[in-house]
Amino acid sequence: MFKLEPGKRYMMPAHFGPRPSPPKSSFRYNDITSMTVPFLTDRDSLAQYLPEPLEVADNALITVTYACNRNVDFLAGHGYNMIGVSAAVVFNGEQERLEGNYTLVIWENLADPILIGREAQGIPKIYADIQDHSVIAGDWSTSASHFGHKIMDMSISDLRAPTPDEAEVYGKPGEGKDNPMGWRFLPAIGGCGQGVDELTTFPSKTTLSEIWIGQGKVDWQHLTWEQNPTQHHIVNALAALPVLVELPAMVAKGSADLLLPHRPSRAIAPHRDN
Repeated sequence: MFKLEPGKRYMMPAHFGPRPSPPKSSFRYNDITSMTVPFLTDRDSLAQYLPEPLEVADNALITVTYACNRNVDFLAGHGYNMIGVSAAVVFNGEQERLEGNYTLVIWENLADPILIGREAQGIPKIYADIQDHSVIAGDWSTSASHFGHKIMDMSISDLRAPTPDEAEVYGKPGEGKDNPMGWRFLPAIGGCGQGVDELTTFPSKTTLSEIWIGQGKVDWQHLTWEQNPTQHHIVNALAALPVLVELPAMVAKGSADLLLPHRPSRAIAPHRDN
């Protein structure tokens, strides 16, 4: 009979054995091209999507990021595209306080990283068809769709080299604020109630080799159930977040390490309702 081996990493279907590990346990993303469009939104509008004990940060900052990930070690050199939306938050737990970004949603166009991220780290990943970015007359653009219907369009234009201050700010996260967070919610059997319910943090290290600053734009569609039966409520919620202040956008190239032995992914608190 099949038995789980202590210390091994499993995913469904677990009875085929532990999850295969890449050589040297590397989760390095060797070639990343990204587009980032940030903006300030209304605090109350954002707060309704934050589970306790998360709070909106001093600035109600939303960041929309596209990443073209290539030469990914744990995918044996294969790659995929992603579009993520995160919010600047503060975690006020009973034992610690963290500042960072809470992931509202990430779309990816490959099932493998979706399943690993959802099950092992609590990252809210879902599927979409995401176009490789295009560059026409210096303007960068991409888009995402599902069930043949557009989710969003994203573009950055008027690119220029960053000033020294911009290179410092955009080149690395703020001191003590590089804490990506998610909500690992897995429903109980049958779909009603909670099975697993905990807030998580999943640190990584990104190194940028090239940066350009420009004017960014994100256009969300308003979808019906018939157009996108599983995601329309997510898309419409993001479309409804007001854009109060547009901030400089960024195009960048670099790499990332998703496995940091000194800062492993972990649960930071169970989620509790009042």
